[in-house]
Amino acid sequence: MSYEFRDYPDREMLAIDLANMIAGELRAQLQQGKRVSLAVPGGTSPGPIFDSLSATSLDWDRVDVLLGDERWVPETSERSNTRLLRERLLTGKAAAARLLPLYAEAGTPEEKLDELAEAIRPSLPLGVVLLGMGADLHTASIFPGADRLAEALAPDAPILLPMRAPGAPEPRITLTAPVLDGALSKHVLIYGAEKRAALEKAKGLPAEEAPINAVLDQAVVHWAE
Repeated sequence: MSYEFRDYPDREMLAIDLANMIAGELRAQLQQGKRVSLAVPGGTSPGPIFDSLSATSLDWDRVDVLLGDERWVPETSERSNTRLLRERLLTGKAAAARLLPLYAEAGTPEEKLDELAEAIRPSLPLGVVLLGMGADLHTASIFPGADRLAEALAPDAPILLPMRAPGAPEPRITLTAPVLDGALSKHVLIYGAEKRAALEKAKGLPAEEAPINAVLDQAVVHWAE
């Protein structure tokens, strides 16, 4: 397994360069087809990248945007990644993009799983995927110790799976490893010494212990302190 590691002098430079890289890849893929899909992580770390991307000139009306994973909470919740996406990415020029939701109003993800997955299917394979990584080596909501970890890592995994994990206060819904790994272009965003050390520690570990390893091959890892 090989990946490219890019070390930036600061987070601001990383955000600008990574946004430009993603925009360039989306443009190139739009020259090859009618639409392209962009999958992104939740949380606050990608916010500055979203800010740069949303100001970029691109045929955004031909871009499908989706999260790699989502907490099973409505957009009114402070913990909603979709809410952050609307505030930071689907604004400005990028407001013309089409959002593929990972949440629908229901008590559990199982109730809406098939419906949400079928809406995503026409946008596969993913064009560009941006992933985060936790210090525990999870990516998206594919956590070590999660209840459906083996299913999410399997080569024949479905598009989406519900996921419950120790330390995750609510159920999650996540794109599975083969869907993320099947993207035409993959980027991983990490900040700080702890996560850089965790990435080093992941080398040689099975994906069950280090889920990030299921998507790292041929990816570009972007790091700043």
